[in-house]
Amino acid sequence: MLRPSQGPSSGEFSVRDIKIPGQRHPEKAHRPDNAQPKKPDWIRVKAPTGAGYRETHKIIREHKLVTVCEEAGCPNAGECWSQGHATMMIMGDVCTRGCTFCNVATGKPDALDLFEPGRVADAVQKLGLNHVVITSVDRDDIDDGGAEHFAQTIRAVRHRSPGTTIEILTPDFLHCAPSVLETVVAAKPDVFNHNLETVPALYPTVRPGARYFQSLRLLQRVKEIDPMMFTKSGIMVGLGEDRVQVHQVMDDMRAAGIDFLTIGQYLQPTPKHHAVDRFVHPDEFAAYEKVAYGKGFLMVSATPLTRSSYHAGDDFERLRAARLKKIG
Repeated sequence: MLRPSQGPSSGEFSVRDIKIPGQRHPEKAHRPDNAQPKKPDWIRVKAPTGAGYRETHKIIREHKLVTVCEEAGCPNAGECWSQGHATMMIMGDVCTRGCTFCNVATGKPDALDLFEPGRVADAVQKLGLNHVVITSVDRDDIDDGGAEHFAQTIRAVRHRSPGTTIEILTPDFLHCAPSVLETVVAAKPDVFNHNLETVPALYPTVRPGARYFQSLRLLQRVKEIDPMMFTKSGIMVGLGEDRVQVHQVMDDMRAAGIDFLTIGQYLQPTPKHHAVDRFVHPDEFAAYEKVAYGKGFLMVSATPLTRSSYHAGDDFERLRAARLKKIG
């Protein structure tokens, strides 16, 4: 995608092409390269193909929408799009943060598109989604962090597709008034997701613009505002954490009342991104899942290819069933 940016001295417009890594991630341009190790056999993905994939691609393009599947380089995009499942990324394709693990472009975003909620709702209807995941870039340039835009999108989808369950994956609203969270919760998404991403000790190098306890408190406050709303959060492993740190994050999440935990393998988008420390074996993921259920999570997804929205619809049904079983 081409976008204009003001030149530093000439006053003329230059062109930024976020398909070029150096322009996509200017904050990473001068970082030393990190070797990208060969992926093990257990990390296999399906290539984008088939009529389902093409139809999903067509609908997304016709509605001028952005998906995190493409922008973040999700390894599951081929499989999900073949089934008509795409995770909508609202508020543009440029993020105001520069997390070292993330492939979404960094910079100064454009103004919000007031017609975007309606286009998202129309696309959800045409895709025939029973469950939709809606996420966004961070918008630290907006007073409410985009909370009202999230709420408008949720309401638009509800109006157009009342039978569709809605899962949102929000920013941390770090620089906003606490009341903005109430705006989002009042729109009644079925699942409120916000990812902690990693263990607190790695925040300075992995997620430098965020604060671990701010993210944790955000999810805790969702439960305080609406105790029946499902909350969800996820982390990546293979960034340099150890098992004790992962178990502590689980304890922190349960103390905040989080219902659903996802754990997936970190995959390095480019040599300029944070290095992969190691590839975690599937047996270790299975062990994490067992421990997490023991700590009281209603739903756990822990595999190398687990991502926040991977199989989200099926997982939501299991999450709802687990709550019903728990309350008898």
